[in-house]
Amino acid sequence: MTAHPLHLRFIDLVLVGIYLAGITLFGLRFRRGGERSLRSYFLADRNLPWWAIALSIVAAETSTLTIISVPGLAFTGDFGFLQLALGYLLGRIVICIIFLPRYFRGEMLTAYQLIGQRFGPRLHRCTAFLFLAMRAAAEGVRVFAVAIVVGVAIGTGDVASIAILSALTLLYTFEGGMAAVIWTDVVQMVLYIGGSLVALATVCHKIPGGWSVLLASASTAHKLTMLHFSWSLAETYTFQAGLIGGCFLTMASHGTDQLMVQRLLAAKNLFESRLALLASGVVIFFQFALFLLIGAGLWVYYRHMGSAPGLGADRIFPAFIVREMPAGIAGLMIAAILAAAMSNLSAALNSLASSSMVDFYLPRHPHAPQRLRNRLSRMMTLAWAVVLFALAMLSRRGGHVVELGLSIASVLWGAMLGVFLLGTLTRRAGERGTIAGMVAGVAVNLLLWLQPHALSFSLAGHVFVFPKISWTWWVLIGSLVTCTVGYTASLLVPDPILPHQRSLEDAPLS
Repeated sequence: MTAHPLHLRFIDLVLVGIYLAGITLFGLRFRRGGERSLRSYFLADRNLPWWAIALSIVAAETSTLTIISVPGLAFTGDFGFLQLALGYLLGRIVICIIFLPRYFRGEMLTAYQLIGQRFGPRLHRCTAFLFLAMRAAAEGVRVFAVAIVVGVAIGTGDVASIAILSALTLLYTFEGGMAAVIWTDVVQMVLYIGGSLVALATVCHKIPGGWSVLLASASTAHKLTMLHFSWSLAETYTFQAGLIGGCFLTMASHGTDQLMVQRLLAAKNLFESRLALLASGVVIFFQFALFLLIGAGLWVYYRHMGSAPGLGADRIFPAFIVREMPAGIAGLMIAAILAAAMSNLSAALNSLASSSMVDFYLPRHPHAPQRLRNRLSRMMTLAWAVVLFALAMLSRRGGHVVELGLSIASVLWGAMLGVFLLGTLTRRAGERGTIAGMVAGVAVNLLLWLQPHALSFSLAGHVFVFPKISWTWWVLIGSLVTCTVGYTASLLVPDPILPHQRSLEDAPLS
């Protein structure tokens, strides 16, 4: 195995620098002078083509931790992660049927305005706060994933490098708003997919016998196995967990999370919003398959070489890029991975700022002048950039970072989805009962997250075992608990005044 030092060469660093400068200047092209409405800043005037929104959804769904960690899953396991992508497709279909028609019945800027219409201001604020807490925590892990790439590329976990990346992303997000976010997403997705294809071709080239040997060796070792049929709740990647758990995970992430809903609201109409969401599901399936194939290829390559680098699974792919890929190509690959990081970070900043502004500031200051709204929107974008950078420094813990990010989000997504389902599918759920259900859903998911392994206890001479439950089931469990407790509490303790007690079908149009 070629013994390159574990850091980028000069030409690669130059290419990374050129990319960072280029994408920042491209994003700044979308800055607009004069006063802009919040609709323009946060939804790009709803004048974006569906295919750009679809690619932007994929880019927002694909962070640095996805690119570096998903190959690690196949390197140490198989294609079982792809079962989740089947659930992702099913979940998108449900969103198109249940949620999107409601979102397009009025002029909405955030998903949580819909909850305010259905239940009232308290639950509106509660769901928006849940989003802010969940997105900030999960995004902190994703920003920290950049440290893995930076550390491998330049030989150090230099915090200053992450700060520069965050500052450049903030610059074009701050100035260009949602239009800059989506169009830079498109460019960045093309870059990281192209880079991933080059990486796969490089792996094939370095394996004696090439593509056919890669597939034969990986297949013999069951690396390409995708379907696992098991009803064990402790197993993360099973067909049931992927299809059912992945469906509920996507219903929450793409149907109730402002990070994704904001993109869907930026479409010209309901039809194009649905088309963008469904198209993104097809793209994400093949994208995950590509990342997993790279991981399987790396396993075959290092097996033929006789040994693998003594690194964690999340560092296998970045290490291969730096050590084994030709000069120039390695720089483009690192730039591609940083592209995914910048894409996701810009989306998070814009969605966090939009929710802070629309769900918390405007209800208290409905007559604030447009100039003040614009200035505060930018200030909130800046503030969240600082918060995410701070949280990234607190996100160091073991395990695959992609699983860590999804598990943190799943803790709160279950309760969030439960609230939206109560508002969408029932007429009798009240605000107080739904809040109780939401608290119960979050509490249950927190217990599941904090439970390191199966628990057992004795009662009346009998031993009861509470199994460890994989994070792929958490959204389903959290939403079921929220719906059950929320509906029951609403029947037992109904709201004294019921001006909002109706289904979302009956919600006002504005």
